[in-house]
Amino acid sequence: MSDQAYIALGSNLGDRERNLREAVAKLEQAPGVRVRRLSALLENPAIGGPADSPPFLNAVAEIQTTLSPEQLLARLLEIERELGRIRAEKWGPRVIDLDLILFGEQVIRSEGLTVPHPRMHVRRFVLQPLAELAPDLIHPILGKSVRRLLEDLSF
Repeated sequence: MSDQAYIALGSNLGDRERNLREAVAKLEQAPGVRVRRLSALLENPAIGGPADSPPFLNAVAEIQTTLSPEQLLARLLEIERELGRIRAEKWGPRVIDLDLILFGEQVIRSEGLTVPHPRMHVRRFVLQPLAELAPDLIHPILGKSVRRLLEDLSF
């Protein structure tokens, strides 16, 4: 049995587009993972980090996976390490950032994993590319579609 999941991708250091494409390629090579679609790449200002942080390039990938949410998260963290991510500063510049934002309709709250991603509904850089792929997808806690969550950000 496989589950549909969504991964938010971001990069604001080095060749940002290449970093995102390499992350997707590594995800596709993971046993039990099939990348079905990738949103357009969108440039966004860095939020929450140092004032001089370069802008991010962001996207969302829709995947099918036979991995558990915890196994998928472990693979995402492994890909970040392989691509040179160093966790030196919270919300600081980074080569790659991979976040598991949705995993089927599951709600998960464990020590190392929270799904849906706890801030996805207030982040345009997540909702806009997600809406491109799945505008009618319902947030399992808020009960609103991705399209509606994105519209709500306009207020």
